[in-house]
Amino acid sequence: MNASRVLLLALSCLLLSGCLVLFKSPIPASEAAPTPLLGSWQRDNEWGEQLQLEISAGADNHYVAKIRVLGQEAKPEVYPFTVARNGERWYASLGLPKRFGSNYAMAGFEITKRNELVLYSLDAERFLQELKTGALQGQVVETQGSDSALISSPLKQVFAYLNDLANADVFIETARYQRVDQ
Repeated sequence: MNASRVLLLALSCLLLSGCLVLFKSPIPASEAAPTPLLGSWQRDNEWGEQLQLEISAGADNHYVAKIRVLGQEAKPEVYPFTVARNGERWYASLGLPKRFGSNYAMAGFEITKRNELVLYSLDAERFLQELKTGALQGQVVETQGSDSALISSPLKQVFAYLNDLANADVFIETARYQRVDQ
């Protein structure tokens, strides 16, 4: 599997039609992730390959996600991230490579009663509209040939926007993992 395809898989929870919602700052590492988030998760990707996602705790409320295709010798892709719970939702923030401007991406997640990890991306088109109307501060930047929203609004304002029920449709389910029994 080539590196760009692995990156695409790892960032699948953040990509939407080539557009991203980027943030200038990460979520501060001031909150611990829910314990059930830690451990092994699996799902089949768009090519029918089985992905394994291993989430572990680091120091001081930092976490690491390792993703790999089962049955392949390649080293797993490693993504450090932080989390925050705001309102009824959990959010994860991870640093992006230079080709995405070395900014940060944010995704929503939940752990269902059926022991599934569901990842949600943010609708980039909606955020681009919010920049145009002035509801959020930031700028339009080009990443990988597409317009992306680079949000500079304070995190408190972003969370208020995301937690407003009128904006519930900005979350798009992008992946659903099943817990791997240990």
